[in-house]
Parts: sequence; structure tokens; C-alpha cells
Amino acid sequence: MTIAIIDMGTNTFHLLVSSVREGTFTSIYQERITVRIGANGISDGIINEEAATRAINALKLFRLKIDEIGVDQIFATASSAIRCAENGMELVQRIKDETGIKTRIITGDEEAESIYYGVKKALDLGDEISLIMDVGGGSIEFILGNSHEIFWKGSYEMGGQRLLDQFHKNDPMKSDEIQKLNNYINETLQPLFEASKHFNPQTLIGSSGTFDSLSDIFRLRNNISEVKLGTEFPLTVDGFISIYHDLLHKSREERLQIPGMIEMRVDMIVVASILVKYIIDKIGIQNIRVSAYALKEGILFSTIDSLEFDSNLA
Repeated sequence: MTIAIIDMGTNTFHLLVSSVREGTFTSIYQERITVRIGANGISDGIINEEAATRAINALKLFRLKIDEIGVDQIFATASSAIRCAENGMELVQRIKDETGIKTRIITGDEEAESIYYGVKKALDLGDEISLIMDVGGGSIEFILGNSHEIFWKGSYEMGGQRLLDQFHKNDPMKSDEIQKLNNYINETLQPLFEASKHFNPQTLIGSSGTFDSLSDIFRLRNNISEVKLGTEFPLTVDGFISIYHDLLHKSREERLQIPGMIEMRVDMIVVASILVKYIIDKIGIQNIRVSAYALKEGILFSTIDSLEFDSNLA
């Protein structure tokens, strides 16, 4: 069976096509398109027409590739930007009408669980409880868990695009903007900090966009060879802090010159890095790991498991 997973994120739309057989998968095709569906609207609770058009056009391209490959089933999910938008359901209907793709809007809890499932498949979490963190454009998910179970999870509608709109008014950011952002983080994430006091995670595991870019920058700075099919990317706490200070004092044009930086992340990476730095300091994180798998892989693996369960019932 051939399965297509479509992850409609706030910043990027992802397509993952895999051949599934006997509970295992082989990746056939992957693509990502920068859609920025939350730009100029997410903070107002809407998806504007330009963003909606970009979304439809991206999904039409995905549909062409899906039909070319000959996919048996499509599993498309939408997260923060669409679930929080007043016109989110209207866009979902338009997507179905114009592309034939049926979209399921997932909750923040579902998103966190899928991220955990993806990360658990990428990394050996062991018995130690780690803090998994996924910084999206619309929401941020936190999961406290090990290889066996989730002990606590939370989803917050404070993703990179929202923080960018609210706090990043000057470039480089001014000290009072950074302080206001840190105050907001401290106030909003009190449930996470209380849970972390109880479970005492020493390792932060990052997944998706921001952490991918931070790892790329770290790898190039330290002449670390890229492992094309690896499921874990390199990053250290000291390496992150060095990058953080560099990002904080550069303009957008200067950030674009950093080896490993890509344009689709150059704007949100500053506020996202301030958030990561605050988490490290507040909780007392000693180690950082970066997972190559995140939401879309988690959805793939849970889908494979459900298909395997269904076949066992037959």
C-alpha cells in the first residue's frame, strides 16, 4: 500500500509519500513548500486570501505528484493556523472542492501526541524523561516523556509567526522587546515549568523547523558531515547559546549570510531562539538532541499501526 501524508503547517506544507508493508515503510517521495498560511492574518484569527491561494496552489502541486505516483490513501492534517482561524473550515471545504483532498483539523493534544510518536521512532529515548519541544509557526508543543510513555503534554498557540507579529518590531530586536517576550513566556508556560519541576528533564529534544536550522548552522560551524538518512541531527547547549547570541545582534540581511540559514526561517528564528534559551535556563537543561522526525512522521507511524491493527481484525 502507498500512503501520502500531508502536513499543513503554519509556515510550511509537507508531503511524505511512503510504501507501507507489514508494519514497515519505505519513503518514496518528500517535498515541502513554504506557504506561510499564517502571514498577515494569524494574529487576527483569519487566513487572508493571498495565503489561502498559496495553500491551494501548493496542494494542487502535491496532488499532481500523488496522482503521478499512484497513492492508495491520502491522510491530510491541518494544525494551528487553520484550527484557530474563523475561516478555517471554509478553507478546508475549498481545499476539498479544488483538489479533492479531505483535510482533518487536529487538536493541540493530537499534535503533541503525534510529535512524540515521531520523535520516539527517530531517537532512543531510554528511561530518562526528556522534554520534547516542537516550535511551529502557529503553535508550540511540549511533551515530557521517555521511550515508554508520555507523562505530561501541552500545546500553546504561541508559535513563531504569532511571536514574530507580537514582539519582533525592530530588527535586530531591542532589549525591551526581548524582555517583554521573556515575560510573556514565563507567564504563559507556567504549567510546563511546574511539570518540569516534578519530572526534572535534563535533555531537551527539538523537532522540526527551528531546530533543523539551528542544527544546520551548528553542523557547518563545526565541520560536521551531513548524514543524509540520519534520524538525529547534531546540536549542543553551548553550540546553541553561541548561535543564539549571534542571531540576537544581526539584522535580517546579516542573518541570511549565516551558513546554514534559509530564507523560510530567517524571520521566525530569532523569537524561537529566545524561547528555546528561556526554556534551557528556566528548567536547567544540560543536553540538546534534535530529531529528524516530527509531526508528519508521527502521523505516518500511527497510521501504519492502525492499518496493521485493522488487518489483524480482518
